[in-house]
Amino acid sequence: MIGPLPSFDVALVLRVGGDIVYSHGDVDRVFPLASVTKPIVAWSALVAVDRGLVGLDDPAGPEGSTVRHLLAHASGLPFEGRRPVAAPEKRRIYSNEGFDILGEVLEVATGVGVAQWVREAVFEPLGMVSADIPGSPAHAGVASAMDVSLFGAELARPTLVSAPLAALAGLSQFPALAGVTPGYGRFTPCPWGLGVEIRGEKSPHWTAPDASPRTIGHFGQSGSFVWADRDLRAAAAFVGAEPFGAWHRDNWSALNSELLRLARERA
Repeated sequence: MIGPLPSFDVALVLRVGGDIVYSHGDVDRVFPLASVTKPIVAWSALVAVDRGLVGLDDPAGPEGSTVRHLLAHASGLPFEGRRPVAAPEKRRIYSNEGFDILGEVLEVATGVGVAQWVREAVFEPLGMVSADIPGSPAHAGVASAMDVSLFGAELARPTLVSAPLAALAGLSQFPALAGVTPGYGRFTPCPWGLGVEIRGEKSPHWTAPDASPRTIGHFGQSGSFVWADRDLRAAAAFVGAEPFGAWHRDNWSALNSELLRLARERA
């Protein structure tokens, strides 16, 4: 048994090389994902980029902002609301609004609703049968731990996105920007890729203290996370019944240390 684990219901899956090496809880139970929705929608945007439907440097959002800025939380938009609070590329401002706008961009580019596009571009190819986005592309996703782990495996070993674009997604965009990782504080710099958080040298952080700085992923206020280590070809997914709070802040890092230890043993 890997720990620490809480008293409330959670489900957890660890994959290495795509294979499940550890699981806990009801891995088929569907939970809300909150902001773990964002990297999934971002991945669908990269599929659209690969297909020539949209460009990373196409204008989107406030004046001077592009699709790349929206994906990297560098557009100047606030958490909520469409009035920018900074010029593009000045601060890393975590923004739900930016992903709502990204959803609108995808709908225009693809000709279908964003939920349908994500289903066609990500959920169906990966076999994520429980997953859906019945609302905002910033935070309305739902899925089981099993299905989130399939997405994590995709982040670790991309198949839906071309190799150059997948590599770019894991590199910090506008790398000098400072910003706040919600729940963990302000970091200078605060690296962020194309829709995925990059661990970098952040401390404290929700990933393992000894995780690779190149680790990518995201967590959600629903008490969910997904991370991928491409060097190990490993990925972990966690979903649960309690919103992000003291237990998660106090224990996720230690839990991820145990998962990373197991992944290294199996890699």
